[in-house]
Amino acid sequence: MLILEVCASSLQSAINAQQAGTHRIELCESLQQGGTTPSYGLLANVRKHLTIKINVLIRPRSGDFLYSDLEYQIIQDDIKMAKKLDADGVVCGILLPNGDVDVERTKHLVELAKPMSFTFHRAFDFTNDPFKALEDVISTGADCLLTSGQQPTAIQGLHLIWDLIKTAKNRIIIMPGSGVNADNIEYLAETGATEFHMSGTAPIESGMVFRKWGMSLGNAETDYKILESNIEKIKAVLTFIT
Repeated sequence: MLILEVCASSLQSAINAQQAGTHRIELCESLQQGGTTPSYGLLANVRKHLTIKINVLIRPRSGDFLYSDLEYQIIQDDIKMAKKLDADGVVCGILLPNGDVDVERTKHLVELAKPMSFTFHRAFDFTNDPFKALEDVISTGADCLLTSGQQPTAIQGLHLIWDLIKTAKNRIIIMPGSGVNADNIEYLAETGATEFHMSGTAPIESGMVFRKWGMSLGNAETDYKILESNIEKIKAVLTFIT
């Protein structure tokens, strides 16, 4: 069976993903910045409304994946929060200054997360040697590796994803993600991947009638638009893998 995971950054997106028939969500916030750890309230309410599996992104900030001791403590506390709120898995990743996987710290997080599953996320795509990084991630005990093949999108990283799956030899799940859609899912499935990750978002116009002219929080084009997981985009991918 092939599995589709949808990255959802709001309660409505999570509900949309379940309604579309997805198998699992990755819950996060700040999707446009690559995703950060969702709030306690968001996770608690998503858990109330969803019956499918919920993986929780554990990323204390946007930017790189080199974390201070203070940030590392936040990561550990957030994993404990996810466990308390009955998440099914966590998604995390830590690197060393030289671009290697931080095996020691990640291995501790994998143990801390149990019995939840552990996905090593796209920090992998910023490592200096993908095949060494693959072996390092496997050595941590992680269950899954989310990757775009060290390219901006998974279809661009298709050949590396193919090689990673071949090299992994079923020791870890390799899950292609980034830019996955109905137009490329068949090509990605040819790699032998059994799980896929997509956001499938579409902008929803704000219900605000009054709009403050000349005022913006950074991007006037998006201040009155909300990104939500789109049911039709998700269904379109599911038709190819179910």
